[in-house]
Amino acid sequence: MLRRTGVIHTVITGLLALLFWVPATVAAAAPPAPAADGECAVLAPGASPAAERAISAACAEVAAGTWYTWGGGHGPQPGPTYGQVDPSDPASEHDPERFGFDCSGLVRHAYARATGSDILNGAASTQYYTHRAAERFTADQGLAPLRPGDLLAWGTSWELTHIALYLGDGKMVEARQSGTKIMVSDVRLNSGYIGAVRVDTGPVTGHVFRTWGTGVWTKAEPALGARRVYAFPGPTTIRVRCQTHAEEVTSDGYTNDVWSYLPDYDAWMTNIYIQGAAWLDGVSDCRDL
Repeated sequence: MLRRTGVIHTVITGLLALLFWVPATVAAAAPPAPAADGECAVLAPGASPAAERAISAACAEVAAGTWYTWGGGHGPQPGPTYGQVDPSDPASEHDPERFGFDCSGLVRHAYARATGSDILNGAASTQYYTHRAAERFTADQGLAPLRPGDLLAWGTSWELTHIALYLGDGKMVEARQSGTKIMVSDVRLNSGYIGAVRVDTGPVTGHVFRTWGTGVWTKAEPALGARRVYAFPGPTTIRVRCQTHAEEVTSDGYTNDVWSYLPDYDAWMTNIYIQGAAWLDGVSDCRDL
């Protein structure tokens, strides 16, 4: 039989325990597990919703085991198509039998699925030099400033040879070459990588024009002797912020002293190679801004 004092002591102890009870510290949530080797997904923060949808569309092709096929994905509408033989690549002999994408066909398809519009129709150079660029990155900047969904490019400024979608964490999804399927790879920074571009999927603003000519260089200043920035491999759609009179240029039978500032490249271009009047209609003088 318990003594009364023992019961009272037990009750008081219990009440004190309730009065001064402090909840135990909740263990911190475990960080996300690292991505499995070869996993196709958004692997880093910072991607826009459209970029995430583009990655999802490209990764669906990885999961489906879709083939690389030379020229694939460049039909009237975005999506896989049968390819063709690349005369320079014996491995492409079966590409006409394979339903899939080449590198730019995959990028086109991914962003079309992401936006509902065919905003990146064209070859790798057309996509890299898109007038829908939110930001551009040089090879010297490496991967640090990149976000998932950015376009990675290889080749030279005037001749691009490959393009892929960045996933984050040093990985990319790509349609690499004949004889392989759409895959996840480590980003190859030491094999002709020239930089990246972040796609702006919103409405296009500013003055839009088209260039002509091939291998036309843009310059850091409105002068022929200024540092070269980018070379457009062929006719390219550009946005012009303003124009100004500067060094006179004579080229391809034309003479003009007007240069236009291209905000997407932080560079200048002689108006000789911009389709339109010598002084572009509707574009302000840079000195008035």
